[in-house]
Amino acid sequence: MSATANEAFAASGKNSEKSSKSDQGKNPDKATVKRLRPPAAKSVGWALVQAARLHRSRVGDRLAALDLFAGQEQVVQALAAAGSMTMGDLAATLRVRPPTASKTISRLAALGFVERRAEAGDGRIVRVRLTETGLAKAAAIERIWDEVEAELLEGFDNKERRRLRKLLRRVARSLAEAAGVTGHEADHEMDADGETDDDEAEALLGPAAADAVATTP
Repeated sequence: MSATANEAFAASGKNSEKSSKSDQGKNPDKATVKRLRPPAAKSVGWALVQAARLHRSRVGDRLAALDLFAGQEQVVQALAAAGSMTMGDLAATLRVRPPTASKTISRLAALGFVERRAEAGDGRIVRVRLTETGLAKAAAIERIWDEVEAELLEGFDNKERRRLRKLLRRVARSLAEAAGVTGHEADHEMDADGETDDDEAEALLGPAAADAVATTP
């Protein structure tokens, strides 16, 4: 082989090596990708946070059209259901601290969605309720939540939906108790509509009957 041929061959080898290194940088192997996964990716908490973040984003995009931020809609919904509430009751319902609830109410009052009034007979107690504008917002919020709920639970049957809801309530209850936040006791054994736990229903009715109840719309 001539000197010129040797030089050409050596140059070709160097170029091939550079190309290989470049490809490795652009296309990391599966082992590298696996190592880059967050350390908590397999935890329940991680999955819960990711799902909550995506849900908040989907709801938030729609709430922007109502001049609301994600989180404020929960206050509107709570007041729509209760009619009127004290700040303490509202904070307990939302599982937040009273100063947080008070700050949110101040912002909603500035938008004309809620109003505060001293309770008759005891001016120290302030009750909050929705204005007519707030009631209209509440109806719109309910539609938004229904839309996102359909996206969230697509592919789930009724039994899976019930079970998931109960498990998430147990998670919320455990965290609320650990944080010393009150207002979670009402969710202890039954849903607001009187649903019993799937395991309890199976024990009372038997597997076949319990499954039939769970899959009934």
